[in-house]
Amino acid sequence: MPSELPYAADAEESLSYDELQVLRRQYEKEVAQSHVTVQTTFNFAWGLVKSPVKDDQVEGVKLLGELYRNEPARRRECLYYLALGHYKLGNYEQARRFNDLLLGKEPTNLQAQSLASLIERKVTQEGYIGMAIAGGAAALGTILLAAIIRRAHK
Repeated sequence: MPSELPYAADAEESLSYDELQVLRRQYEKEVAQSHVTVQTTFNFAWGLVKSPVKDDQVEGVKLLGELYRNEPARRRECLYYLALGHYKLGNYEQARRFNDLLLGKEPTNLQAQSLASLIERKVTQEGYIGMAIAGGAAALGTILLAAIIRRAHK
């Protein structure tokens, strides 16, 4: 991890399978008892977002979104991990939106600042890839059109 982004490690570090299972068991136990605490839900969602498995990340973002909507006192905590989850899923505009909300409330938040840098890098990188694909498609289209024109003139 580059040293200029000391707080962005969350984007690359995952929980182990066993660590996530501890959080999952606690969550499922509380679900079975029909009383899931906000803290247990947050912990499980956090673990899911930090999982290397995409389906887990999707579930984590969903749980965090529900917490964000239903628990106003926990919104600040949810913002960063919603941004992180969307970043890991490749939803960069959503990631930017949640991260910008957090930066609006806490402009000196180093986690959010470093995540903003990662998001911008990915958006830029994807933009370059998109331009290369579009350029390749245009070149291929030109070659095909030239071949069709040549055959028509024969």
